[in-house]
Amino acid sequence: MFDISNWVIVVSWIVTFFEVVGAVIIFYASARVVVELVKSVLRRHPPDYTAIRLDYTSKIVLALELFIANDLVRTILSPNLDQAIILAFIVGIRVIIGYSLSRELKDPAR
Repeated sequence: MFDISNWVIVVSWIVTFFEVVGAVIIFYASARVVVELVKSVLRRHPPDYTAIRLDYTSKIVLALELFIANDLVRTILSPNLDQAIILAFIVGIRVIIGYSLSRELKDPAR
């Protein structure tokens, strides 16, 4: 059947997957920002900072949501009160950041 050690291995792989995908999204978004800025400089046109910022923000929000999912899945591996308190603080901070970034996406003129 499926014993607990196999379950821990599966959850560990899921945690690693979320970490890697979140990091790749942030790296990809950052590389796109650099490419857009370099293209603007080479064309001698002022960069469209609003469009660049909105594109970057949407990808950061997605990565933050993956990191939150990662933290939630990670607590399955070691469910104790200390981990739950740490998780609450981390998720709270990430939710606040994600919320403020989402508001920025909805109202880019601010």
